[in-house]
Amino acid sequence: MTGEKTYKYIVSACLAGEKCRYDCQAKPRQYVIDLVQNGEALAVCPEQLGGLPTPRPPAEEVSPMIFKTIDGDNVTKEYLKGASEASLLAKNSGVTKALLKSKSPMCGSGSVYDGTFKGKLVKGDGIFTRMLKELGIEVEEIE
Repeated sequence: MTGEKTYKYIVSACLAGEKCRYDCQAKPRQYVIDLVQNGEALAVCPEQLGGLPTPRPPAEEVSPMIFKTIDGDNVTKEYLKGASEASLLAKNSGVTKALLKSKSPMCGSGSVYDGTFKGKLVKGDGIFTRMLKELGIEVEEIE
């Protein structure tokens, strides 16, 4: 880990004020912004790390490990790449906790959209959340 900065948290970049959501919006939470500004948190957008543009059509997990946009485009490769890249950043940065945006197919924890694009939630975690939990990193969902 030589040369790597150690952070306590990894956070969804949209919660840190970055306009990186599918709709080019942010969902800023001041305490998350403060953690990033104080050097305690690393902000990431796994969708962007996976190569998806902003803005982009909304996507959901339509079946296990298959992610598609509302237009039917398969974005599984980008979701898996982005979640893997962000998980690697968390692991290499010494992160012990994640503060992630709720309901997202990438970052949701405890509940995610059901894959029908009708706003219905089901129990489950986003792919990035699942990868972080496999690394033993605690995940807190932020509305």
